[in-house]
Amino acid sequence: MAEINQTLTQLKLEPANNKNLRSFVGEMNGNLKILEKGFGVKIFQNGNKVSISGNEENIKKASNAIQDLYATTTQGIELSKEKIHMAINNNDDINPANSSLSEKEYVIKTPKRTIKPRGRNQNTYLGNMKNFEVNFGVGPAGTGKTYLAVAKAVEMLVQEEVKKIILIRPAVEAGEKLGFLPGDLSQKVDPYLRPLYDALYEMLGFEQVVRLLEKEILEVAPLAYLRGRTLNNAFIIMDESQNTTVDQMKMFLTRMGFGSYAVINGDMTQIDLPKNIESGLYHALKVLDEIEDIGFTIFNSKDVVRHPLVKKIVDAYDQFDR
Repeated sequence: MAEINQTLTQLKLEPANNKNLRSFVGEMNGNLKILEKGFGVKIFQNGNKVSISGNEENIKKASNAIQDLYATTTQGIELSKEKIHMAINNNDDINPANSSLSEKEYVIKTPKRTIKPRGRNQNTYLGNMKNFEVNFGVGPAGTGKTYLAVAKAVEMLVQEEVKKIILIRPAVEAGEKLGFLPGDLSQKVDPYLRPLYDALYEMLGFEQVVRLLEKEILEVAPLAYLRGRTLNNAFIIMDESQNTTVDQMKMFLTRMGFGSYAVINGDMTQIDLPKNIESGLYHALKVLDEIEDIGFTIFNSKDVVRHPLVKKIVDAYDQFDR
């Protein structure tokens, strides 16, 4: 299917279909231009034949991405800029023939939508949530940690594998504490859990989320309010866990009861604790590393699913901090 030499690859996109080809190249060849810029190559298209010129390694990566993206159009799926940028970011995993993602893809079904992984690490994360009762997701913002955890919680609630969802987030952020915020407990905690609420609204709808809150099937709580409780038959999500202390993390992990699942997400580059206090997430990763019954997924800038500039910003800060 591909003839590769040092500077040129020729691909034949099959099955040939004018509608799919138009979707693939985009308006005014816009999709091809994004791929050219992303991989540093030149792409020439004539019908279902595509020629790629440039650095040999970049040619191979672009070839994998092009074949995968065209295969997407054959399924009747419109190519968005986001999907193209994800193909660029995950080019090492794109080729279905070489990717473990294609061998066993984990998919989550919620009442409002079906969620598929975007890249190998997201698929690993979904697989870990299926196979382990306790999971850690660690990596930069925009990698889908919170969104996928909420999706899994909703799926298990709908399938009656758990009886409730509990959303938790440390209430210390950028120097703020609960006591300094106006309002009752719910009003104090809600602003910190907005990313979780946004995901819930998308998967269940606003009215259903409100009903679950009223019935206490969906519970929102600050971390400190878990002390002394045992959480049975629940899917518990702790977001921004890098802002827990060592004692808080230990307290959270020992609240799990029978039939419960816990997902602990965090970003080690976004710690808001005082300099002299060790992050509970950092400590837990060291202490629990050798426990085989716990899942760990480490995300990186390639997994970012926000604006493509976010990946570059994350990389720039990582390089600066080294």
